[in-house]
Amino acid sequence: MTFHILKTNPELIKAIAGHFISVSKNAIASRGEFNVVLSGGSSPKKLYELLASHGYKEEVNWKKVNFFFGDERYVPANDPENNAYMVKRTLFDPLNISQSNTFPINTSLSPQESAKSYTTTIAAQLGRQELQFDLILLGLGENAHTASLFPYTPVLTDKSTSVQAVFLEGQKIYRISMTAPLINQARNIAFLVYGLEKAEAVHHVLKDEFEPEKYPAQLINPLKGELHWFLDEAAASLLER
Repeated sequence: MTFHILKTNPELIKAIAGHFISVSKNAIASRGEFNVVLSGGSSPKKLYELLASHGYKEEVNWKKVNFFFGDERYVPANDPENNAYMVKRTLFDPLNISQSNTFPINTSLSPQESAKSYTTTIAAQLGRQELQFDLILLGLGENAHTASLFPYTPVLTDKSTSVQAVFLEGQKIYRISMTAPLINQARNIAFLVYGLEKAEAVHHVLKDEFEPEKYPAQLINPLKGELHWFLDEAAASLLER
C-alpha cells in the first residue's frame, strides 16, 4: 500500500493524473491496451477535466484505452446523476473518445439484468479467464463505502468476481456495482479522497479493526496488484504520520 498525501487539491489531482498516465503507458507497452475502470461522483470529475486538458491529453494514446465503470446509479443514461453521463461530458466528448472504447452500464434493463449484462460485457472485452483490469479508480464516501459497496448490504459478502445489483434500503433505490473480489483482481487500484469531511472515514478504513460490514472499503485489498491512496492533508489529518 502506497500513500500520496498532497497539501492542496490541485496538487492531489495532478498527482493522480500522473499515476493514470504512467499506468496507461505501461499497460499499452506491455499488452497493447489500457483497460481502466472509472468512478463517479464529484471527486474524480476534476481528474477527468485535467486529463482532457492541454498538456495532459497528449500524454495518453486514447485510441488504445477502454473505459469501464465500477458502479452506476440506477438512473437513465441521460440523467445528471448518471456516472457515465458525467464522464461523457468531462472526458469522452472533449477527447472525442470512440463509443467502441466506452463501456457504460446499461440501466435501461432491470437492475439484476443490468448487472448480469455488465458482467458478460466485461468478460467479453477482457477475453481472459481472470478478469483483471489495469487500473481501477475508487472514491470513498463519508460512511466508508466505495463503488456501490455500502455498509450492511448483501453484496459485501458476495465472493463472485462479478457485477451485482445493490438495493439501498434507506434510499429505496438500486445501484449497480462491481464486487470486491472483482475489484481486487486489478493490477492497480487507486483511491482518490479529499476534504476534511472524509478524514473520519479514511481513519476507519485504514486504522480501525477489520469490520467490512461497517466500513466496506476495508474489503479492497488487491490479490497481486498495487494499492495507492491519493489523499489531501485534510483527508489524511486523522492518520498518524
